[in-house]
Amino acid sequence: MNAKELLSLYAADQQVQSWLTSLRDTPSGSALGLDGVPGSLISTLAAVSYESNERPLLLVMTDKEEAAYVLNDLEKLLKDRDVLFYPGSYRRPYEVDGTNNANVLLRAEVLNRISNRRKAPVMVSYAEALFEQVITKKELRANTLQVKVGEKLGIDFLNETLFTYHFERVDFVTDPGQFSVRGGIVDVFSFAHDYPVRIEFFGD
Repeated sequence: MNAKELLSLYAADQQVQSWLTSLRDTPSGSALGLDGVPGSLISTLAAVSYESNERPLLLVMTDKEEAAYVLNDLEKLLKDRDVLFYPGSYRRPYEVDGTNNANVLLRAEVLNRISNRRKAPVMVSYAEALFEQVITKKELRANTLQVKVGEKLGIDFLNETLFTYHFERVDFVTDPGQFSVRGGIVDVFSFAHDYPVRIEFFGD
């Protein structure tokens, strides 16, 4: 039995149908509780709910480990869908300087998907990650440097701007938040993309 057939069986169940009806009829901003849901049944009901409603779905778990289990289940059940993980930025609690740039990139990707609203997403997170403050769109625009082909831009200015944005200068970029300068070639791994970007300068 594949995942699609499994979800179809659950969707046809009378109790699940009752749950889906309650979910659809619950006004926006109101809470709807569900008790006695063990193990992977949480993920299964979430997947059935998403498939039935096509509305954004956010699952908030107790901690990162529980969120990882639910994420794994949902990725298997909703193979053709985007299942997003919204982690915390920090490697260790209470150490503000110990940020994990890979997690910062994941957070930025999720926020970008939500703001663009191209498709109703399925998101999994946990309380600690949601407690972190998020930059406003206005502040993000003010702290974003856009580079276009043919635009006049000096390497020194770019170098200074990246330091201002707390990017780390390295020999070769491997992680988000790093950049390198070799002659007229600048490699930048921003938090907005999955891969580094290369900028080639001929003069300015």
